[in-house]
Amino acid sequence: MFGARGWARKYESRLFLTDVVVVTLVMVGAHAARFGWDPFVSVTGRDTPAYWQVTVVVSALWVLALGWTRSREALILGHGPQEFQRVLAASWHTFTVVAIVGFLTQWQVSRGYLLFAIPVGTVALLVYRAAWRSWMHAQRDRGELLAQVIVVGPMLTSQQMIRRIRRSRRAGYSVIGACLPTGHRFVDEDLHDVPLLGSLEEAAEVAKRENAEYVLLSGTDAMSLRESRQLGWELEGTGIGLIVAPAMVDVAGPRVYMSPVEGLPLLHVDIPRFEGGKYYLKSISDRLTALALLALGSIPMLVVAALVKVTSPGPVFFRQERIGRDHRPFAMLKFRSMYVDAEQRLDALREQQRAEGNEVLFKMKDDPRVTSIGKVLRRFSIDEVPQLINVLKGDMSIVGPRPPLQSEVDQWEDARVARRQLVKPGITGLWQVSGRSDLSWDESVRLDLYYTENWSLAGDLVIVMRTVGAVLFGRGAY
Repeated sequence: MFGARGWARKYESRLFLTDVVVVTLVMVGAHAARFGWDPFVSVTGRDTPAYWQVTVVVSALWVLALGWTRSREALILGHGPQEFQRVLAASWHTFTVVAIVGFLTQWQVSRGYLLFAIPVGTVALLVYRAAWRSWMHAQRDRGELLAQVIVVGPMLTSQQMIRRIRRSRRAGYSVIGACLPTGHRFVDEDLHDVPLLGSLEEAAEVAKRENAEYVLLSGTDAMSLRESRQLGWELEGTGIGLIVAPAMVDVAGPRVYMSPVEGLPLLHVDIPRFEGGKYYLKSISDRLTALALLALGSIPMLVVAALVKVTSPGPVFFRQERIGRDHRPFAMLKFRSMYVDAEQRLDALREQQRAEGNEVLFKMKDDPRVTSIGKVLRRFSIDEVPQLINVLKGDMSIVGPRPPLQSEVDQWEDARVARRQLVKPGITGLWQVSGRSDLSWDESVRLDLYYTENWSLAGDLVIVMRTVGAVLFGRGAY
């Protein structure tokens, strides 16, 4: 990342230049839309500057805020919601500073000017950052822009860490080898290609010899606190970074904070809560969003309903009992995408073909029960739109875990799976934007549990944006 292959600084420079271009174009556009092309229009008030000066200052402030929030930091680029959250924070800070200055100076900056510039600019920044991310994902899928990592630690923890890194290639790490305790080696077949480069004591020398960019310490039970500190000292001045993976997994940043005690960094993890103010806010925003989308989409929904009715006999809507929050059943709505005898044919198809690696969910490509119009509806998730009515009723959220069938719940052997029902199920969620039907059962559960315990309103916004991309390109849906 910052080492021999050092792509990060070049990428950060490109982001900076595109930030400047996008912000400048938006601010100039806001000025032109509000005041025409006269640059010398003055702000209302005494001793006020011209709007061209305001445009320059706000543009500079916005670009600086994007840097101050570290939205261009290489460690967060390409994966996770933090980049987008920091872009939103930078836009909010910019608006706040302008509002405070206007209040203190009594300069009456045009609201139309700001209300055009800040929202439009924020959307433009998010869209072009998403475009950059798509380019980065394509590069990482080809094996480029990956930081070379050596995993150091006990065998079992190291194995789990390597598997997670390999599943998340777009996070930007590539394991080039491992250092394990003396006498240990990987025995699992899927890790035979990971070279054992040395023992724990040799980790620093191995990292330098292999031109690694990071050493990832995957656990400390095989290393004392002193030895872990010694490893950090040995990497000092080499340009090789040290990453320490905590013992607890699937915990998001907002629930974690650090406090040092006698030089020992203690990670405090908040216990997840499933009620309170942010849940009321989520419920209100969900219903308002659903109401607005239903109002805007009423005519297209009527067209879809007509197509469903004309192309195959049966009702327009398909109602199916699903299990919601606290295991309460509700009737989930969809546009009907299958023939009316689909349920009767399910058992035969379940025996004929189960999704590989999935003993709970039934998933089948080219399902013969799907109608011709249903294939289009399912491909672009249009059949899910009536679930906005479920959101309006309070049975579902816009974003949440997948709503299971009772038959699926009956097959849950692992008690942890039931934790998904601690929040309302969603129309979309991490499971959808991460592959939908292409995911295995275990991976779907892991993503749903992660969301259940770590969700945030900002994270929901990022998931909705990712959903738009997943739907437009029809990824993982059948």
